[in-house]
Amino acid sequence: MNNSLDILTVLKHDYTLVILFCCSILSIVFIIERWIYFRTAAADRCDDILARVRKYLEAGQAQQAKDYCQKQPSVVAQVVAYGLACAGQTRRDMEDLLATKRLEERMKLERFLAVLGTLGNIAPFIGLFGTVVGIIDAFQELALAGTGGPAVVAKGIAEALVATAGGLVVAIPAVIFYNYFMRRVKAASTEMEVASTRLVVMLGAK
Repeated sequence: MNNSLDILTVLKHDYTLVILFCCSILSIVFIIERWIYFRTAAADRCDDILARVRKYLEAGQAQQAKDYCQKQPSVVAQVVAYGLACAGQTRRDMEDLLATKRLEERMKLERFLAVLGTLGNIAPFIGLFGTVVGIIDAFQELALAGTGGPAVVAKGIAEALVATAGGLVVAIPAVIFYNYFMRRVKAASTEMEVASTRLVVMLGAK
């Protein structure tokens, strides 16, 4: 009988690997979804959008400026469009309204990121739990058999360590992309704040 490690057999008998497999699917789905979203939502820079808006405003085309921003998918454009819709408010009111809009857009940017970060944090612990349980089973089998020596224990431990490796395989990409997306969120948040401040000055709110 072949004593080599059979991954499929381990997967069949180790429920923690099934859990980790489900976690990996969720992680991949959220990574792809956020990647696609960030390509459009955090694509445009505030300087480019404000330059176009300034041209419309200088030409007396405020409605066209708002329509242009509303058609853009980026969060910066949505904040500027909201600011243009609030034109005529006092400076303090505009700043407060734009702050609420930035929070709203940031929530959209951070959607699913908490789940991705959680998967990155718990996956190693799930794998470690599976390893501990597997080692316990290996020693119990050795105690019941009474024979077999270190070879039996070594095979059981090797199978148990697959769970730890699986946890790391799930966690590492999740953590990497979580940190990447959070950096994009911070960059987009800064762009929104800069755009808000410049827009208030541009509109000459008192």
